[in-house]
Amino acid sequence: MSQPSNWPLPTGSLRLVVPRTITQNLANNPLSKALYPKASGFYKHAVKHTMLRRIHDDNLLIYCIQGAGEFRVDKRLHQITAGDLLLLPSGVPHSYRSSDDQPWSIYWVHFSGADSTTFIDYLRGDNDSFIIPVGVNSRLITNFEYLLESLQSSINVSAFIHAANMLRQIFTYIPQLRPLAKAQLIAHQFDLERVHALMQSNLHQQLDLQALAETVNLSKFHFIKKYKALTNTTPINYFIHLKIERACHLLDISTQPIKEISYHLGYVDTYYFSRIFKKIMGISPSQYRQMRNSTFQSMAQ
Repeated sequence: MSQPSNWPLPTGSLRLVVPRTITQNLANNPLSKALYPKASGFYKHAVKHTMLRRIHDDNLLIYCIQGAGEFRVDKRLHQITAGDLLLLPSGVPHSYRSSDDQPWSIYWVHFSGADSTTFIDYLRGDNDSFIIPVGVNSRLITNFEYLLESLQSSINVSAFIHAANMLRQIFTYIPQLRPLAKAQLIAHQFDLERVHALMQSNLHQQLDLQALAETVNLSKFHFIKKYKALTNTTPINYFIHLKIERACHLLDISTQPIKEISYHLGYVDTYYFSRIFKKIMGISPSQYRQMRNSTFQSMAQ
């Protein structure tokens, strides 16, 4: 496999490599052999991130959600901006780097599978370019987050089979975004999707109004006013609801202590997290988990 970068991870970043024994299993399992991840991660504000591969023996997909970068193939230099996908098939020597002035934040996945070429052709459509503009999309970011959660949640093969099918879902969703990305470029209006995408990619930490407002080049006052007019709620309330939605997901799929889930979502104070959770859901996180477990037990009987 082409090795992922050993570049030192900044705060808020993640790099996961699937064990070789697991990839061999995925390559032979009928539920995953068509397409499966070999490594994946998220690099946040990746200052001085560079990579050169003269030998590239698997496939790579990079999704830039903030900042910019560039890549070189066949001595030609190409620019990458937020909302671009970079798709590099196996056998294509390449190099890429994050911008010095605007370091990128990227999701990435090395992948393989018997039908990799078919999926790559489907992603590209009629375009043979290495860059696929899809815009900064909150649902696509959520799918990448779920992929990473699946890869790190267990050493059980079933979790990796689920990750393989999450990757398939990502690949079949991307072509739907190309027309939307073109429409956004033409519209030049308040990009609510970009704002929500920034929220989705920062659920593990706090996010202030200034950062959200800068995404759409507005002052905080005008941003809040415009956002509320479009959504009938405030941006911070929506961001908190997204965090609690992710908390429910983690309570559903894992046995992580509530303290760890709280910390994962940027709440250092577990009691404060529990109060926010109860305010929105009507019950505490522990009650939510107990109710879920009771439901599963009754279904098993």
